[in-house]
Amino acid sequence: MKLVLDRLHREYPQAGTRLKWNSVFELLVATILSAQTTDNQVNQITATLFKHYNRPQDFAALTPEELEPWIKGCGLYRNKAVFIVEASRAIIERFGGKVPDTLEELMELPGVGRKTANVVLSVGFGKPGLAVDTHVQRVASRLGFTESNNPEHTERRLKSLIPPGKWGKAHHLFIWHGRSVCQARKPKCGQCRLSDLCPAAADFLKESAPRS
Repeated sequence: MKLVLDRLHREYPQAGTRLKWNSVFELLVATILSAQTTDNQVNQITATLFKHYNRPQDFAALTPEELEPWIKGCGLYRNKAVFIVEASRAIIERFGGKVPDTLEELMELPGVGRKTANVVLSVGFGKPGLAVDTHVQRVASRLGFTESNNPEHTERRLKSLIPPGKWGKAHHLFIWHGRSVCQARKPKCGQCRLSDLCPAAADFLKESAPRS
């Protein structure tokens, strides 16, 4: 694992979140919005949204129907509107208006699962957290670090292999590699700095080789 992370760090020294935020609460909202939506799309939405609503009190005063037009550009926007409004109210009622800073408490908020909670922990609070999205799951599976397709199992496996202080960085490195090289349909194994360490690379390279 150390060799993998060292190579990825050299390849993507700038790896980090692409979401734009100015407070932990804004990060929470942006992360909820990012499910099944690109970070660029989320940033376009929040650029306007956060000028008008950027505190739990602002969103708690809305109904989901009032929030929907502001976030309509992202997938599942009706569900996300409910989650954001209900999470904002929970933050006020149960956590004194501040986003909680533990995994367990974050996951008590409506619409916040392990992935979102880990992102807020690592990016927002600088605490150990390792979120497993589709990119992290795919890269970890192809590299042979997990045999499970269950994100929670993969998260626990990766956390057992990586020092806690590097969990957040590993999350971003895997995402950047998954987006640029280790893509879902056509991985660029011939350009991959990890191909000699990757059990899946040999199969992909064999499939793409010209037949005589």
